[in-house]
Amino acid sequence: MKLYSDFGGRRAYQIVGDLFAVVVLVVGVRVAVALHDSIASLKGFGRDVARSGGDFRSTMSDIGDTLGGVPLIGGGIRSPFDAASAAGGTLVDAGTRWQDGVEALATLVGWTVAVLVVLVVLLGWIRPRLVGAVRRAAVARLATSAPSLDLLALRALATRPARAVTQADEDAVAGWRRGDEQVIRRLAALELRASGVRLRDD
Repeated sequence: MKLYSDFGGRRAYQIVGDLFAVVVLVVGVRVAVALHDSIASLKGFGRDVARSGGDFRSTMSDIGDTLGGVPLIGGGIRSPFDAASAAGGTLVDAGTRWQDGVEALATLVGWTVAVLVVLVVLLGWIRPRLVGAVRRAAVARLATSAPSLDLLALRALATRPARAVTQADEDAVAGWRRGDEQVIRRLAALELRASGVRLRDD
């Protein structure tokens, strides 16, 4: 694998792009964490409701226990306070469910943002960079023998813009057909340059 181009301008672009990708990843993760924390902070409302419900339930239960001890009428007096205590328990359950729901939402949003950022960077930059690195390594291996140079020259004739080919040689096709070594090397260098590989002695 050949991560960077042999040519300074393109190599600088790749390095800057790699650094930018790292920055995007770091910022994306920090944003995901910040969103999670912001949403999770809403759990405080649920805690307050649960705490208030618990205090109310406890108070009503204590009053009911106290009044329930009154002879003859204690049972009848206690009933409303037992009902109010049950209502306090409902508030506790509602506050707990609120906290659980907020935490689930915060986790979902945080992970969604983080995964999206990673996917964007992976598919938009890292994957093309890795594909390019593998291609550069493969093309660089082709530049080590004369038959491979001939193949690269043929590929340049077939795929490179006509203007670039004629700059390599005004009659590049004829030069390639007669096996002109200099023409072949210039065409091969043209194809190698497109992949970010410098032909030795070029």
